[in-house]
Amino acid sequence: MLGVSRDADQAAIKKAYRKLALKYHPDKNPDDKEAEEKFKEVNEAYEVLSDEEKKKRYDQFGFAGVDPNYQAGAGGYGGSGFEGFTGGSYGGGLNGFEDIFSDLFGGGFGGSSGFGGFSGFDGGSQSTYHGPVQGSDIKVRLTLTFKEACFGVEKTIKIKRTEECSHCHGTGAEPGSKVETCKTCGGRGTVRVEQNTPFGRFASEEECPDCHGTGEHHTEDCKVCGGSGTTTQERRIKIKVPAGVNNESILPLRGQGNAGENGGPAGDLLIYIRVQEDPVFKRDGDNISYTLPISFDQAALGASVTAPTLKGKVKMKIPAGTQNGKIFKLKGKGVQNVKGKGKGDMFVTIRVEVPKELSPKAKQLIEELGQELGPENHEENEKFWDLVSKS
Repeated sequence: MLGVSRDADQAAIKKAYRKLALKYHPDKNPDDKEAEEKFKEVNEAYEVLSDEEKKKRYDQFGFAGVDPNYQAGAGGYGGSGFEGFTGGSYGGGLNGFEDIFSDLFGGGFGGSSGFGGFSGFDGGSQSTYHGPVQGSDIKVRLTLTFKEACFGVEKTIKIKRTEECSHCHGTGAEPGSKVETCKTCGGRGTVRVEQNTPFGRFASEEECPDCHGTGEHHTEDCKVCGGSGTTTQERRIKIKVPAGVNNESILPLRGQGNAGENGGPAGDLLIYIRVQEDPVFKRDGDNISYTLPISFDQAALGASVTAPTLKGKVKMKIPAGTQNGKIFKLKGKGVQNVKGKGKGDMFVTIRVEVPKELSPKAKQLIEELGQELGPENHEENEKFWDLVSKS
């Protein structure tokens, strides 16, 4: 499951676990059931392999060696390791009861990873509670101006997060005090609970009510964190927002979230981007567009006009006879692709302004112009009425 060899050391196992846990974390894969199952399986695998004694039993007997309800070789798992849990049949004695056990114990035997409740994700029996747990993510919304999103910007945000207590270094115990093994669970973090069912008496593991799964008791709790091992701190975090981010872009800052538990990695800081609208420019992916008004005489006679871009003004040539709604493309004048794959283009739509107020002389000149213009200057009008006659 973790992709490591049988003789991998703890450093390699932990490295593989962190990589896969981050890959399949539910916050990065919302509504993805397959990723959710993978995340559960990865945590189950790490809980076994990070414990030298459990790893030794697993290497020898497979899951039968690490499940508290069965002893290796006493019930026929039909093979070792994961093989004994495939196909919905458990090799001996249990075949045909999968659905019944699932109804009774909330998924005790189902799921793609063997025992559905093996690590406390789906209910059912649980073998341990005090393994490393990744900290939760922190989600923050950051509002940018249109041009900040286009060009990138550095921002400083303020967050509150849980961090490992600097006084006790996460142990929860006052330095110099004794840490004793929990007498209730014997240091396992779990207690055995037996249950009568129509099929006999079955045992399961639950979190120890006295040590809450840690397996330990402190003779004196840390004076700073009160025994929790973490404190809440306010931090100012500098963020480099890359050029090309857009609405609902998510910037992950790995390991900047809340502290993990029992040596687990910290969560992530997830920055959700919101971009303000610009009064002129509109964005579509990496492309930018806007409407440029020009005068009637500029459209008719042609002209060199000033056009705005994200980086300033440029000269743009308007050919004679340019029609209202004509679109010109300014190549490479769009937004930098956030993944570094070049720049988009800028599309300028022409809007020809018709004069609203005319002097007597202007009216006379336009009337003379209308008489002077021949049919060749009204091709679109003729095409339109030709279509009407055919409809």
